[in-house]
Amino acid sequence: MWFATGIVMHFVPFPTLTETERVEGFATIDRSAVSNDAAAAARAAKIDDPARIRLISRSGGPVYIVRSATRLAAIHATDLTSAEVDTPALALEIASSHARARELQANTARVVAFEAHDQWSVPNNLDAHRPLYRIALGDTEGTELYVSSVTGEVVRDTTARERAWNYAGSVTHWIYPTALRRDWRAWDATVWTLSLAALLTALAGAVLGALRVSPSRGHLASPYRGWHAWHHWLGLACAVFVLTWITSGWLSMDHGRIFSTGKLDAAESSALRGGRIAFDAAATAGLPEGAREIEWFVLGGRVYRRDRFDAAAQRLIAIGEASGRERAYLQAPEITAAAQRLSSACGKADAVQPGDAYAMHSVLPAAPVYRVICGDIWIHIDGADGEPLEKLDASRRAYRWFYSALHTLDFPALGARPVLRTALIVVLCALGLAFSVTAVVIGWRRVTSSSGRAGPRRGRR
Repeated sequence: MWFATGIVMHFVPFPTLTETERVEGFATIDRSAVSNDAAAAARAAKIDDPARIRLISRSGGPVYIVRSATRLAAIHATDLTSAEVDTPALALEIASSHARARELQANTARVVAFEAHDQWSVPNNLDAHRPLYRIALGDTEGTELYVSSVTGEVVRDTTARERAWNYAGSVTHWIYPTALRRDWRAWDATVWTLSLAALLTALAGAVLGALRVSPSRGHLASPYRGWHAWHHWLGLACAVFVLTWITSGWLSMDHGRIFSTGKLDAAESSALRGGRIAFDAAATAGLPEGAREIEWFVLGGRVYRRDRFDAAAQRLIAIGEASGRERAYLQAPEITAAAQRLSSACGKADAVQPGDAYAMHSVLPAAPVYRVICGDIWIHIDGADGEPLEKLDASRRAYRWFYSALHTLDFPALGARPVLRTALIVVLCALGLAFSVTAVVIGWRRVTSSSGRAGPRRGRR
């Protein structure tokens, strides 16, 4: 199951709403309808320490989305009332507007469900938006959109093709049935335990397979015949791959059990921000024309405004900066100053270069990701929005190789040769699948044998 579905997953990943799709689904913000500033929206949401505030346009007018470490709230920019989506009609209107902005057919769109979880909305990154409205557009691709009842944003989309292939891919590979996956702890324990059992079994088989090989007339010989021989030789041929792939798959469910999590704690995040978002008249004055999304955030004690005009273009302004200089992305000195609030051991920020073994991707394709080294700890920060992406201590750097490299062949040399990497993944998983099929045949014959005898047939040496 894991080998076959692994091949499918390489070509068809689990459905998600890409950053390009998300931004393209917004209409431009009507500045004349913004009657209140972001600070007033935070007060109306009763969030004292917002991490980020965004302004978007959706059905019903412009809306502020206020996020803290633990809460998410949407407030109308016109009258500071709650902007939660409390009717299916409003959700349908939002989804239809999003679809038209992306040039998708939505003439026969309809609400098909309002629920906390379904097969395509179980991941935890959607928890703050639940329950979700699911809207079927009725187009030829079978597109379905998910609208957050909390903020009114479209937060996921799927197509009929993605859904069909993912039943043969991610859903099976991750053991992802909705009934199990909606309970994260139960799912985590189930997959972790099964992966560990598979690892121990494969390890035992590898040891036994090696012990059963013997020299005969100048070459190695197997004592088995038929399906047992196929299983023996295939197992020896792909033992290293099978063991490393199952081990790394098990480690994908580590979640802090053996390796560190790679996340900043609340105190570290607060230190990096350098304080609360302190809005004044200058912070929300002069909203740009033609923006699809405006975001305010704090980094290193300084308030920034991020204007999004399309999926690939943005403008970043440091509020209160004497020169009023605009730039597309954060600069290295700004990242350095913020990181030194985290620790005096932090050095200068440097942009991570393509091909770096620990490279991460920004939310925008052209934006830099900066690395700050603080003693033994590396911090990666997105130059597009100041978001800390990962905290790499020695444990997490090791995890990068034990999991990502071994499980998805994410080696720098192969990353530069995607066709070769794809070919290796398909061939190796096909070998693992063939090896597994021989075991299934042997096991089925054994349990259905009328004699009930479990021993393999031995051939002549």
